[in-house]
Amino acid sequence: MSFIYEDYYKEIKDEAGQITGIETTYSDEFNFAYDVVDRFAKEDPKKLALVHKSAAGVENRFSFGRLKELTDKAANAFAGLGIGRKDKVMLLLKRRYEYWISILALHKLGAVAIPTSHMVSAEDIEERMEVAKVKAIICVNSEHICEKVSTAIAQRDVKAIVVGEAYEGMIEFDQILKQADSDFSRVKTDVKDPMLYYFTSGTSGEPKAVIHDFSYPIAHIFTAKNWHGMQDGDLHLTVADSGWAKSAWGKLYGQWFVGAAIMVYDYEQFYATDMLKLLEEEKINTFCAPPTIYKYFVLEDLRAYDLSHLRQATTAGEPMAKEVSRKFEEMTGITVREGFGQTETALQICTPFYQQGREGSIGKASPLYKIALVDEDGREVKDGREGEIVILASKEQGALGIFKGYLGDEKLYDTVWENGMYHTKDKAKRDRDGYFYFLGRNDDVIKSSGYRIGPSEVEDILMKHPAVFECAVTAYPSKTRGALVKATIVLKEGYNEDLKLKTELQDFVKARAAIYKYPRKIEFVSSLPHTSNGKISRARIRKADYEKCAQSRT
Repeated sequence: MSFIYEDYYKEIKDEAGQITGIETTYSDEFNFAYDVVDRFAKEDPKKLALVHKSAAGVENRFSFGRLKELTDKAANAFAGLGIGRKDKVMLLLKRRYEYWISILALHKLGAVAIPTSHMVSAEDIEERMEVAKVKAIICVNSEHICEKVSTAIAQRDVKAIVVGEAYEGMIEFDQILKQADSDFSRVKTDVKDPMLYYFTSGTSGEPKAVIHDFSYPIAHIFTAKNWHGMQDGDLHLTVADSGWAKSAWGKLYGQWFVGAAIMVYDYEQFYATDMLKLLEEEKINTFCAPPTIYKYFVLEDLRAYDLSHLRQATTAGEPMAKEVSRKFEEMTGITVREGFGQTETALQICTPFYQQGREGSIGKASPLYKIALVDEDGREVKDGREGEIVILASKEQGALGIFKGYLGDEKLYDTVWENGMYHTKDKAKRDRDGYFYFLGRNDDVIKSSGYRIGPSEVEDILMKHPAVFECAVTAYPSKTRGALVKATIVLKEGYNEDLKLKTELQDFVKARAAIYKYPRKIEFVSSLPHTSNGKISRARIRKADYEKCAQSRT
């Protein structure tokens, strides 16, 4: 039996059967929407592609044949509005199934899709529109999104298309889709053309648009096949909003390449019990979510749910607390395997489903890339030493899945390609067997009294204490030490925020780590700040503390 992905992807293995490299091939006109989705529609039109379920229980199921029909109609509808090759279209669609119809239609037209978080402000939308020269915005009528879009496009020649309930002054998605012709001829596109812009903070500075071209989907075959551990006919759930690049990793490209179907759970408020019921009822086979989701899972009685169809569980976005991993495995028998990558790249490091992981490790380098750890001068460090994660590749030749630039900022792009390598600005250590241990962003590493302290290690220890539900370890300004180690902690129910508990937590860390790593400052909070993609935002905690200290000195 042959698979579509095999036309583009080949694994090179050694005598022991270990993957040592990956070869990829594709034509100058490769286009995922035509060459994967439409090909499935031709060869197996009834094959399940997408299952969409709302929190209210309303379910829609889409075959590849149905997806082709809808995306052809959407492509005609968008073309009728003047959208064509290289035009930029912003998508604020949360988890609506129209997101998949829209983005595939834009791929067919050769347009640039800009998936965007619904949490952005009107000012954010306006800034992004200006930088990207946006021609149209497709948005869902939910949570004041339409109001923000209307404010942003006022006095601008930008078409607004609304999904869901009608909104004054906006074109109705359902209407133009209904009226559109289903007969659509393939448009010629170029694999080197921009396909996606993802606005991100990048490695530094204000948000920049990360550019990915039409070859980008192929980089996610390894992600789906070997990290998520998917098989043809599987049903996969990744917990991510469509505005986050994690959707490209787990809710679109790799999954369909390997013939799996995508599960989309469209909810407003996360409840662990609801998602566990979904895993049970829909018989999910492979699952990926941020560590925060697993933190809530292990507070429930997981044995009360039938998770017998679930084979694989993965996580990314930030380090997974060892205690949470242990508890999940104890209750389900499934190991949560970590992965590391960036908006700018595909999966760089992971524990594949067929490989034995190591506690606390994010895994080994993906065979798609040559990964190294280097010091501040760009020299490789010895095993066991801290270094920056880099990909050994040239800017000119690049590597599959690595972004092609920051829109409008060639200078910034040049800085991440110094010394013939792509700099992630993330720190890690590697053991003699090639396993990587994530330490944090350059900015997250705490420099205290001459010591460099990775926040993840301290967070892992604190998470073992029965009182701690969630925590973030950051640098707190100090006149004498440079910075103090600070722990911001959310307690579990039944524990009191008092000096006795603070001292107990400090002693708990002292007994399990070098003395200089214990948190000299502890703050109890009701919740931690999170980014729209579920990561704990250490940067926001750090910024607030430094601003508070600056004000106290004036």
